[in-house]
Amino acid sequence: MFLARITGSVVSTQKVEELVGQKLLIVEPLRVNEKDQSDLQPTGRSFVCVDTVGAGEGEVVLCVQGSSARFTPDTKTLPIDAAIVGIIDSVSVKDRTIFEGGKI
Repeated sequence: MFLARITGSVVSTQKVEELVGQKLLIVEPLRVNEKDQSDLQPTGRSFVCVDTVGAGEGEVVLCVQGSSARFTPDTKTLPIDAAIVGIIDSVSVKDRTIFEGGKI
């Protein structure tokens, strides 16, 4: 699992039938600031994920990859390798909250 910020969406009019009606979002993984663990920093990478929780642009979400992306009732038949499975409320490191709220 990894934390990510939603940076955009993908529209695809031609796709396999299993993906029709699925919301596709672009996410940028986040990591804890290596210097002082004071916040979440973008990694510079991007992934396309199927949204299973109704997330929106700018929100920080919990993502899964690989076979784990197909372990939800909504994704078990989809040809995917990344899914959003949660919207993050807060992140704490060493008893200090470094992120709070749905958007950064």
